[in-house]
Amino acid sequence: MFEQLGLIGCGLMGGSFALALKQAGLVKRVVGYSKSPSTTERACQMGVIDVAAPSALLAVSGADIVLMAVPVAASEATFKAIKHMVTPGMLIMDVGSTKGDVVEAAARGLRDQVGSFVPAHPIAGKELAGVDNADAELYVGKQVILTPTDLTLATHTQCATEVWSALGCKVVQMSPESHDAAFAAVSHLPHMLAFTLMNSVIGQSKGAGYMGLAGPGFRDFTRIAASDPKVWRDILQANRAELLTQCQHFRDQLALFEAAMLAGDQQTLEALITQASTARAAWRMNQLP
Repeated sequence: MFEQLGLIGCGLMGGSFALALKQAGLVKRVVGYSKSPSTTERACQMGVIDVAAPSALLAVSGADIVLMAVPVAASEATFKAIKHMVTPGMLIMDVGSTKGDVVEAAARGLRDQVGSFVPAHPIAGKELAGVDNADAELYVGKQVILTPTDLTLATHTQCATEVWSALGCKVVQMSPESHDAAFAAVSHLPHMLAFTLMNSVIGQSKGAGYMGLAGPGFRDFTRIAASDPKVWRDILQANRAELLTQCQHFRDQLALFEAAMLAGDQQTLEALITQASTARAAWRMNQLP
């Protein structure tokens, strides 16, 4: 059991982690900090945190486990803000959707204490952000990707694995580079496509009418377009190199569909659809090859 969780960012992801630790009996006390005082006040009311800290530094003071649930663009500033309270025995994790940039930010911000940091990406979330949507069950059955580096202390990586496993997660390890390449393909590009499709439809003169006719397919495809704009602005920018590579793969496939339709080539069009349909039917979430 941990004596104290220092929670930096008391929204959906951070709040859910605190509630999950409490529900599992893994922490005695949670001290939380958010930039918005109303968020920490609400977190206290909900029992997500026990004490509201006036700064990130004081949220970390006395903690033996720290979770940074902040936008990836705020990582370096947060690491620098807490550096002087970090101890070698303290486990620090994040929940960012990109890892290469966060690892670099940790090296610059934590310097000689960077071994305490275990980069983490839980594959979980909701379209509705904020502490009001925090859920102790959010992480149950979900994958958590850990991307330790050569500087990460092995004991901390093991501890992180045990924590997430105790919350009902399946823990996978990979390099930050492999993580960012994979999630550009299966998360960041799909979000960008959903944003783009919504803008494509509403940008047309008859778009409002088209939206009124949309059914379950459109609803399911565009669900993630309702995600937090600031969070996804930072993610798309942070992983832009890998994402632009995936954009080109998408363009190549789109060109094949366009060419088949222009040529009236039904056989090729059906083959392209069959390839996608077969792969999607065989796919199972959280199942690695």
